[in-house]
Amino acid sequence: MTSAGLAARPAADAAAYRAVEHIYHSYLTGLVLMLASRAGAPRAAEVVFRTFRRQQLARFLPGLKKLGLDRLPHAVACAQYHYLSNQVGGVKVEYVYESDRKAWVRYPPPRWIWSGTAICGIPSEVSRAMLRGWHANNGVVLGNPRLGFVCTGQTVDGQPGLEGYYKEWDHELAPEERLQFSPGERCSPFRADLAPRLPVNTWPEERLQKVLRNYAMEYITSIVPETIAVLGPEEGGHLAGAAARLVGMHTFDDVAELLGGVEAGAVGFAKAFARLARGQDDDAELQVEGTGATVRQTSWRLMAEREALSPAVFDAWNELWVGAALAHDRFMRVDVTERRDRGDAHWGWQFR
Repeated sequence: MTSAGLAARPAADAAAYRAVEHIYHSYLTGLVLMLASRAGAPRAAEVVFRTFRRQQLARFLPGLKKLGLDRLPHAVACAQYHYLSNQVGGVKVEYVYESDRKAWVRYPPPRWIWSGTAICGIPSEVSRAMLRGWHANNGVVLGNPRLGFVCTGQTVDGQPGLEGYYKEWDHELAPEERLQFSPGERCSPFRADLAPRLPVNTWPEERLQKVLRNYAMEYITSIVPETIAVLGPEEGGHLAGAAARLVGMHTFDDVAELLGGVEAGAVGFAKAFARLARGQDDDAELQVEGTGATVRQTSWRLMAEREALSPAVFDAWNELWVGAALAHDRFMRVDVTERRDRGDAHWGWQFR
């Protein structure tokens, strides 16, 4: 038996970062489409609401401080947060200041989250669920009951972008008033020269590459467990796994190209799998034996912050790699041989 062991990884494997981002971005979109088409719009909206509310509670306040926005007027801070954080994540976004108590954020087409033709399958209530989950709750988290969000347009409804503004009213808002709709209003033209910018010295290129990867990964950290929480491990696990397999199959050619090619056979796929795992900051070790290979890792960074996960979460996520393997070689087998969620010392896969 020969062992490649844990190879020294460059400071930043930019190609692996891009491939990981592409896989998880596609999985996010594909899973929402799977839920909307198979489970129905109301349950898809509930999953999306819970996903964005979880993201908001975990990331919003720390993000304000990290971006240096925590001392700004609340409406301005919120709009600038969405502008800068989404821009770092590779999302097309605009920001327009109107006053200290009113500031706009606009996501022009094409929408990152509903890339390509996927937007045609997204119901309006699923788009609204994102705003309910995040934008409507910023005032609550900031301890400002007068702060709300007014949506003036949604791309899924045919408007030229998802747009709206944060506004601080003179009175406290009731829970149902924290998100309002006013389709007759329009955001003023965006001027990049007036928009906030990230300081280059604290946001070097390598950090931005990792943030782009993390941006896509964090959505999967949230949405797969929330899918299973809402629909249950049987139905939710089935749909999350079905979407993962399809996405794995349909993104493999792009992933292989981003990686500079994938060698033929099980060993070639295992090498790519281990590289993608390391691209997620997991401690993957590759062992090659003849025409087969195994990969082991002790970490699973994607779900490291989630506790008491249903085994269905791993099962669904693993279908990404089963699908990719089927696209690489439909006769290849991918078997999970060890699972830390079942008491083993490692996560393990065999490719043959």
